[in-house]
Amino acid sequence: MEAQIRPTIAGRLGDLTLPLGILAIVAMMVLPLPVALLDAFFVGNILLSLLVLMVSLHSYRPLDFSSFPSILLIATVLRLALNVASTRIVLTDGHSGSAAAGQVIQAFGEFVIAGNFVVGLLVFAILVIINLVVITKGAGRVSEVSARFTLDAMPGKQMAIDADLNAGLMTPEEAKIRRADVAAEADFYGAMDGASKFVKGDAMAGILILAINVIGGIIIGTAQHGLSAGEAAETYVLLSIGDGLVAQIPSLLLSIATAVIVTRVSSSHDMTKLIGKQMNMSRAWVPVAGVMALLGFVPGMPNMLFIVAAAGAGAVAYFNRNNTGADDTEAVETETPEETEGQAEGVTPADVTDHAPISLQIGYGLIGMAGDGGGALVSRITAIRKDISKALGFVVPGVRIRDDLSLAPNQYRIRIGQTILGEDMIYPDRKLAIPGGGSSRKLKGIEVKEPSFGMDAVWILPHQVAEAEADDHVVVEPESVIATHISRVVTMHAADLIGPDDVRVLVDTLAQVSPTLVEAVVPKLVPLHTLTAVLRHLLAGRMPVGDMRRILEGLSEIADRNLPAAEMAEYLRPMLSPLLLQQMGPISQPIPLVTLDPELEQLLIRTRQNGGVDQGLIIENGLASTIITSLSEALEGAAGNGKQAVVVVAQPLRRAFAAFLRPHIPDAIVLGINELPETRRVEVLGVIGGAAALPRPTPQPAPQRSPVME
Repeated sequence: MEAQIRPTIAGRLGDLTLPLGILAIVAMMVLPLPVALLDAFFVGNILLSLLVLMVSLHSYRPLDFSSFPSILLIATVLRLALNVASTRIVLTDGHSGSAAAGQVIQAFGEFVIAGNFVVGLLVFAILVIINLVVITKGAGRVSEVSARFTLDAMPGKQMAIDADLNAGLMTPEEAKIRRADVAAEADFYGAMDGASKFVKGDAMAGILILAINVIGGIIIGTAQHGLSAGEAAETYVLLSIGDGLVAQIPSLLLSIATAVIVTRVSSSHDMTKLIGKQMNMSRAWVPVAGVMALLGFVPGMPNMLFIVAAAGAGAVAYFNRNNTGADDTEAVETETPEETEGQAEGVTPADVTDHAPISLQIGYGLIGMAGDGGGALVSRITAIRKDISKALGFVVPGVRIRDDLSLAPNQYRIRIGQTILGEDMIYPDRKLAIPGGGSSRKLKGIEVKEPSFGMDAVWILPHQVAEAEADDHVVVEPESVIATHISRVVTMHAADLIGPDDVRVLVDTLAQVSPTLVEAVVPKLVPLHTLTAVLRHLLAGRMPVGDMRRILEGLSEIADRNLPAAEMAEYLRPMLSPLLLQQMGPISQPIPLVTLDPELEQLLIRTRQNGGVDQGLIIENGLASTIITSLSEALEGAAGNGKQAVVVVAQPLRRAFAAFLRPHIPDAIVLGINELPETRRVEVLGVIGGAAALPRPTPQPAPQRSPVME
């Protein structure tokens, strides 16, 4: 218990450090400060300034020190508070001698400027000019320009991130991190633009405080303490200059830190290593050594110093003779020996490994469709991916687009994992014309089969579009052809795209609104791998899995039966079928059905029973061909009338019949009779089978149908 309390107390004390420190700084401006404490604060101020400068030099990129604007504000306020506190002591006790304001101010007043207040004034003026005119003004200008360009570039960076995400070049988590970095970068440079004004105002305040101390000290010394004008000037000017230098040196250090932060670029090295690598170029040091050697032989010059400098430059050039430039050095360091060897042989790990769930490989002739920022192809794929994700009920992975020189110029290839599931040829300078029911004219062009559904089509030139549309042709853009093909492939193989990580996301999302349900089912009743297998079976049967609440509630009812994942999925299908049917058409319209003849259905059921529960259908070739042909004609006829029909069979036959149709009619949706919602009307478009089509089956009574079928 004590071990748990102590970190909590330490954390709370750490959280209170900054607020208490700021209150102490404000108190220093109002309350008198002991001299010993003033010395300690002056030393701490110098320490803080040095620390900030060192952190700035050793940061790899500006965002690594994103708290710099806030630290700069706090350090500036601390320094001004010390000026106020020291001014109070100087004007109150300055007549008693140079030690009245503490040892730090005395040391700077006597040792640094050797007790000569004229020299002190000149040194202070030079430091102020360097700080205010050179460093602060330059850093402020760089901050202003950086903030402007960063804000202007922000939309483009966001679009580049979206394009990389849609192309599958990064995961959603990586995209989220990069978006946060872009926003943080804009906030940082905007804050630095304002923070540089703190340094400028601090330098100007130092000048005013020095003038107030000098003038006020002389007046107080002569009027109140009976000092002569010369004694008062010498005493108070030395104290004021010492006070000003104590404050100005930390201010100069912070100004340098500000300039370092805003002038550096992101790198994999800190500034010391970065400058060292970029300056240690042999071809740069050789001419430097030569020029210094020539100056060493000029009469009247300090020859020995120049010759020594030339020798030093020559030594640097010799020891860096293998360094031809910063880019080469970084390239050597970032490549491992294995990578260098692989590249020398022309093979890299990226050539043989691709972990993208969905990838689109394109020939070099189609690269222009993707474009630099993604182009119309990426935009179309993004829109279709969003629609598919909504329909299936889980986030479909991004599509990685890569060029492949092994493909023909106009060829593309769609892969799920490492498996090629679709490929075709398209022509980016043409459009695909698909004839409709009223088409009567044969268009000139490249005759092909539309890749998604195998319909006859023609690639026509742009000037033929009006002619094609007038003849009831549907004209499709090339990028839409690819996107539609990807949509069909992804829909048909959605079960291969969902994994435990995706299921965990769905469960965690449900846990935000139904934590008790999730806690009771996953993983107590249904392990995550079993739930993943169930969802894969549902997706293979075209069922959406977005309603995780209903899925978990259904699984909780049968968890004690120890059913296989496929049987669990069959149990859940009647609960989820309304989600599928409402995607196929308005709920006010009847569901178009194609059914099997009762005799054929009974024959298929007996075939399955004779082969075992898990055995597929064993059908004579002629009957199988008749069933497939009849179903294809019925479904195509419904599609020609603008309807997407479903095949309805008896529930015991559904899974086996769907597996039988999948290789021949992959688009067919097979439902069990129990999966039709009781609240929906149906429309029977055709009945497959009959005595003529059967090989003399034994007559069997027709199965009972739901009243809604009649």
